[in-house]
Amino acid sequence: MSCNRLACLPPGTETQASHLNCSNKTNINECKQNHKINQSGITSDVGEELKTVEGTIELKRIQFSYPSRPDVIIFKDFSLGVPSGKSIALVGQSGSGKSSVISLILRFYDPTSGRVLINGKDIKRLNLKSLREHIGLVQQEPTLFATSIYENILYGKEGASDSEVIEAAKLANAHSSISGLPEGYSTKVGERGVQQSGGQRQRVAIGRAVLKNPEMLLLDEATSALDVESERVVQQALDRLMQNRTTVMVAHRLSTIRNADQISVLHDEKITVTFSSPPTSENPAIDNSCRILVMVVMEIKGLQ
Repeated sequence: MSCNRLACLPPGTETQASHLNCSNKTNINECKQNHKINQSGITSDVGEELKTVEGTIELKRIQFSYPSRPDVIIFKDFSLGVPSGKSIALVGQSGSGKSSVISLILRFYDPTSGRVLINGKDIKRLNLKSLREHIGLVQQEPTLFATSIYENILYGKEGASDSEVIEAAKLANAHSSISGLPEGYSTKVGERGVQQSGGQRQRVAIGRAVLKNPEMLLLDEATSALDVESERVVQQALDRLMQNRTTVMVAHRLSTIRNADQISVLHDEKITVTFSSPPTSENPAIDNSCRILVMVVMEIKGLQ
């Protein structure tokens, strides 16, 4: 079985959660069964079950390097907190570690030191499958199986009814375009969704996340590959999905982070500045190399 890499992982590294991304596998259940053990050796069916989830996310004093590049420090004494039901946008230059935060929360990798906590519990002690059942992930290149649109959305919640799938598609701004296809929800998407446009693929992925109804949502450059009109439609769906959910979003496009409760600028292996109220560029905590980023964020938030 061949599984493509997740977009949020650095080039040249194999995904540690390939059971989430077997996009050329028609039999979804077979794909899931084949990935009870991650390539990192972390088993998905051991550890404490995560049942009641408020959605608080904390990264505490993280030091991290990718196993394939141990000499390249991604994080050094990195800390981040996301309160339950709030959204945080991570901004920074390429390579600053924005997508690595998502990889750590999903436990694709473990930090060299420090802890990742969900509801105050170290995720190393949690059942991996149970942890990920409470997390929705929407990426730049969404994972679609070589089966129908209906089954791709249904993957978010096994046993969901037809009406639930359709309602999820409506909330994802996908129902109208799906209904306009000759075969409707039975339309085959092709391997990795190649028979759908970028915007259509994203809306199917969002529909899956809506159906899953997770307490925590991770958005990794979810609109960066879309044209302006597709981005507008997809962003509307994402804004609906984010309501009252703990959300971590990685983005370069300004429209994506406009409504974030909190914005953090990543630079030099750590968060240089975080704000949710009007910042000032005179703040001594803001490194000179981050001033442009902060000023851009201030502009789009209407804080100048």
